[in-house]
Amino acid sequence: MNVALAKTGTGRAVSDLFTSAEGRLPGSPAVIAVRRQAFETYERLGLPHRRLEEWKYTDLRALVGEVLPLAATPDAAALSRAAEAVKAHGFAGARKLVLVDGMFAADLSDVKALASEVSVKTLRETLEKESGDLLATASTDAMISLNAAMATDGVVVSIADGAQLSAPIQIIHIATAASASAFTRSQLRIGNGVRATIIESFVAAGAAAYQVNDAVLVTIGDNADVAHIRLMDDAPDAVNITSEIITVGANTKLNFFNMTTGGAVSRLQGFITLAGEGSELAVNGVNLLKKTEHGDSTLVVDHAVPHCTSREIFRAVIDDRAHSVFQGRIIVRPDAQKTDGKMMTRALLLSDEAEADNKPELEIFADDVSCGHGATAGALDDSLLFYLRARGLPEKDAQALLIQAFVGEAIEQIADDDLREHVIGIAERWLERRS
Repeated sequence: MNVALAKTGTGRAVSDLFTSAEGRLPGSPAVIAVRRQAFETYERLGLPHRRLEEWKYTDLRALVGEVLPLAATPDAAALSRAAEAVKAHGFAGARKLVLVDGMFAADLSDVKALASEVSVKTLRETLEKESGDLLATASTDAMISLNAAMATDGVVVSIADGAQLSAPIQIIHIATAASASAFTRSQLRIGNGVRATIIESFVAAGAAAYQVNDAVLVTIGDNADVAHIRLMDDAPDAVNITSEIITVGANTKLNFFNMTTGGAVSRLQGFITLAGEGSELAVNGVNLLKKTEHGDSTLVVDHAVPHCTSREIFRAVIDDRAHSVFQGRIIVRPDAQKTDGKMMTRALLLSDEAEADNKPELEIFADDVSCGHGATAGALDDSLLFYLRARGLPEKDAQALLIQAFVGEAIEQIADDDLREHVIGIAERWLERRS
């Protein structure tokens, strides 16, 4: 019997997209071969759907429907809109690296200012001059494989051993093209003893109904202290799928924070491996969702070695008919004795139609560990609302105060005072839009 795999309409659209875009994708013939292999992996897996356990709450076949064509190279008008977006969303004092519609924008970036402290290259020039190692991942995740096949550009940042960065690095993804897709892949190589803050921002500059598929590969050396902050504020009808693959060395502190305040469909999937003994990991996140937005945070923390600590704090505020998803898995390998891992997720439902799915998991293969998890969901406390309103606050203002206090535990984990205030400002603007 001959068996043929039937493709969905979306599957055919992606296949056609790769064929039509192949000539625009950077890389030598060897790199193109890596891309084709990655696309074959994607074709075998197909778009994720609810029958896959990791994607059961985020069915891309149902939520996305089609894959849009690649965005065109940004023209002068697009770059002008992007420049305004940099002014509006840039963190004061940070060194900017700007990607517009999936392409690196050198004129909007602070490459010269960064040159004295770090090495910055683009993915495009790396693939054209070097090998395709940045695309050759062993992942069997469909969206990571699709990203490897279609990535047009990104940044490759290398921070030498012992560097103490004088300012944060902010990677800003700006969408200016409507009804188009952008595939970006970046690499951050952070050396031993480095002290650095990395910010990633996703924003729109006049674009609507666009799609983003981003991947970030991060390796952190020993004895480092790194803050990695991700801020997703895409257009209300955009789709954003981001994959972060992070490896942490010994005696290193990593503070990873994510905030989602936009996008019709978004998913951050983080795969963090603690590969060196004595490391400390703090993962904190906030979803602020309204209308019919769907926000998914899926995190896998792999304790591969002994004597490591991880803490995860996640908060979701969900209004109207929005849907928040948190999937957190802590894996403790057989040799990872003396592991200390904790995870807590809380959801605040502001309407009867809001939905929260929380799925914390522990996979423990060692016997001398301290691990735990918890999950709660509920509404605003009526007695606290009454207390605030009895003192003259309008209902929306009273709700805003309680919501700020609710998400504050996660935001307060950001050590830098100015950056913490910047994130609080984003949350406050979301609350104002809700009002």
